[in-house]
Amino acid sequence: MAEELFKVRLKFVDKVSKPVLTQLLDMLLQDKVLNDEERESICEEKSRADMARSLIDTVRKKGSTASKMMINHFEQKDPILFSELGLSCPEPAQTNSHSQRDEPATTVLTAEDFWKKTQNDPNVYPVTKASYKSRVALMITNIKFSNEKLNRAGAEKDEENMDRLLSKLGYEVVKHKSLTGKAINEAFIEFTKHPKLKETDSVIVVLMSHGKLGAVLGVEWKHDDENPDEFPVNSIYEHLGPEKCPALLDKPKIIIIQACRGDQTGSVCISDSGNQAEEFLHPAAAGDLLEDNLRFVHKEKDFISLLSCTPDTKAFRCRARGSHLIQYIVEIFNTDADTLYIQELFRKVMLRFESFAFKHNRQMATIERCTLLKQFYFYPGLGDTNHS
Repeated sequence: MAEELFKVRLKFVDKVSKPVLTQLLDMLLQDKVLNDEERESICEEKSRADMARSLIDTVRKKGSTASKMMINHFEQKDPILFSELGLSCPEPAQTNSHSQRDEPATTVLTAEDFWKKTQNDPNVYPVTKASYKSRVALMITNIKFSNEKLNRAGAEKDEENMDRLLSKLGYEVVKHKSLTGKAINEAFIEFTKHPKLKETDSVIVVLMSHGKLGAVLGVEWKHDDENPDEFPVNSIYEHLGPEKCPALLDKPKIIIIQACRGDQTGSVCISDSGNQAEEFLHPAAAGDLLEDNLRFVHKEKDFISLLSCTPDTKAFRCRARGSHLIQYIVEIFNTDADTLYIQELFRKVMLRFESFAFKHNRQMATIERCTLLKQFYFYPGLGDTNHS
């Protein structure tokens, strides 16, 4: 149902009347799909279109059951527009169920069963209830810079949204704000000593700042500085790799970076004709393998990284709602993290960028340095169950 709302989103925003919006807000508040704060926030939007956009986005991000309730009420209050949008009325949704929470009811109610179904699959990373309770994440958000022109308006919203999402997924969030490149490096070193890493099944790192190709900028960064205040992205993999952090060996390490990687717009003008370059594969020469008493492990394995844009291009951020990457991650994870593994969740986030456009600007998130050998599921709500 959330996807149904997304399909009609543009027409709904364009055509729904303000009186209908007001009635929908009252009914969804009565159903406890919305709380007082959410209703007031939507009502404070400057225009009717902004109200409509905020309402439909808020409800669809809450999942299938909340979306069903809105669709049912919408049919009652504006059947003509309902029919014009091509919506179909689902079975009446229960108004007093667990699904009134921010996440779909299935996220909470089926976590135990889905975990039991998949935990013995050799193609799935192992998760136990003990490891779930030991989950820990690192989040670094650079907001205020020494050069005030670089301050990142809207980054507070990203920090708030990711903190809430990570907590829902069972992670203790270690938070840092407005760090230099050196301090970011020190935060990673300290994180590798976290006592929960030995027992956790995974870690998530969220790094949000300005950036350039291969580096994230510290808050003291200045243009043309001989020793720029930067943190190399490669250092993430070094800090969390087996040499410096053996506690994370064979465990998924999920990296999310919201930062520009250049100053290009991410769009090109194309024609219908073009030449396709030939690609040649050069197999590596086989060498002799020697046995040794030492155990060697892969220097970099079990990582997956989602970056906000492709190399040399910009990433965009809304002052009111935060960056598009974080908005889309929260939307997709809240809806699908109960049944989809991380690679597929990231793919769906990328798919959301396919329709992203602001004037001639484009942005495409990208998965990089993926060395996951199995599927990793979050099983949100597993740690809240009362089963043994």
